[in-house]
Amino acid sequence: MNSTSAAAGSPNATENLKRLPILIALVIGAFFSILNETLLNVAYVRLMEDFQVAYTTVQWLSTSYMLVVGILVPISALLIGWLTTRQMFIGALSLFTLGTLVCAISPDFSILLGGRIIQALGTGLMLPVMMNTILVLYPPENRGAAMGSIGLVIMFAPAIGPTLSGLILESLDWRWLFWIVLPFAALSIVTAWIYMKNVTDVTKPRIDVLSVLLSTVAFGGIVYGFSTLGKPDKDWTSPEVYLTVIAGIVCLLLFVLVQLRSKEPMLDFRVFKKPMFALATVLIIIVMMSLFSTLLLLPILMQQGMFMTAFAAGLVLLPGGILNGFLSPVTGKLFDKFGPRALVIPGAALLVLVMWLFTRIDLETSKSMIILFHCLMSISLSMIIMPAQTNGLNGLSRSHYPHGTAINNTLQQVSGALGIAIFFGIMTSGQNRFLEDAGHPAGTPIEITNPLFAPSISAGVSESFKFGLIFAIIALVVALFIRKSEVPKS
Repeated sequence: MNSTSAAAGSPNATENLKRLPILIALVIGAFFSILNETLLNVAYVRLMEDFQVAYTTVQWLSTSYMLVVGILVPISALLIGWLTTRQMFIGALSLFTLGTLVCAISPDFSILLGGRIIQALGTGLMLPVMMNTILVLYPPENRGAAMGSIGLVIMFAPAIGPTLSGLILESLDWRWLFWIVLPFAALSIVTAWIYMKNVTDVTKPRIDVLSVLLSTVAFGGIVYGFSTLGKPDKDWTSPEVYLTVIAGIVCLLLFVLVQLRSKEPMLDFRVFKKPMFALATVLIIIVMMSLFSTLLLLPILMQQGMFMTAFAAGLVLLPGGILNGFLSPVTGKLFDKFGPRALVIPGAALLVLVMWLFTRIDLETSKSMIILFHCLMSISLSMIIMPAQTNGLNGLSRSHYPHGTAINNTLQQVSGALGIAIFFGIMTSGQNRFLEDAGHPAGTPIEITNPLFAPSISAGVSESFKFGLIFAIIALVVALFIRKSEVPKS
């Protein structure tokens, strides 16, 4: 079994594989698992009513999902060395399908939460193995188009989640959010069973228990702390926030130190010695923070400031999500032809323009203008994220692919949680300053019916986007140093 896997994973063996069916299996499987990250957001009110739980409780359906993925992805580099591609991918799909079934039949909130955690286990395993398989299957000169197809899934699936959820909830029970996904998840298993081949080497690396524990506390603590900070009733004075973040940062430093000293690290941070990988990682962290925060701020402004329904707000964001998804394969092909600079630098410049336009949004801004601004942002992100990530990974050796993809996917989860926390905090501070200047008593809750409520939301969102503009400028400066990676010979 091991020799077969190793042979299949060798460069010569992958040249004889039919790549397109494997790519299709990866795309189908990943689409529905990533779709599920945002599919449930619009159903929170229904769930609170059905299970008689508070908003802070129902938020765990998202927090736990992000937390499990953040913990599991770093360990994926170790698992990829122990399991074949087929075992990893079909196992991940099976976990996701099982979790979906548990959610659909859950009689109470605790079972529903358990189902979400099982789903997250599948997603956390699927994302790194998907990217690692692409890196092994496709040579660097053709890798951009293949990574662009994955970008379609990563950007398009979460974008249509809220809209699709709102459409389903218009006439069906929330359980249908899972029943509808279930047959497609089962189909993904069948497709992967038929077409997925072993393309990676089974090396059976040493399992370092200390590294696993440090990694779990490090990334789990950071993601959980910042995710909790993003909730309306939590701030930096909450022990639940600062203790978990401090514990996470301390364990992360210890984890990095242990990995650098290890001859066989679980997650090899030496990949940051490759300058293009390091630059791409910094750029993606900044951009992902802007993306996650924008997807938080715009719905808040539209629903609480402009008093749109959740479904209407989802429809406003849908064109940009669709555009982003369909542009990813295009920018992938352009990357193969022209390299990273021709895409990443103009994309970063466009992001600066878009974030400045977002600072001009107020309660009088039309829906069509918000759609336009969001579409422009989608164009900029499609020009930055996958080209920069592909270019960074192209500079790594084959043995470092699992480590590079694990680091990228982990930092995307961390930066998403961090971005939401920072931007939500700035929005809240801006809202409070507006209310104090308008004469509203400090620290006194304000009702949504109060005439000051909507303008205060608009003021807070504007403050957050001003901070986002600073991030975009930093991203542009980093992008100026991007150049085409030198592909290692081995």
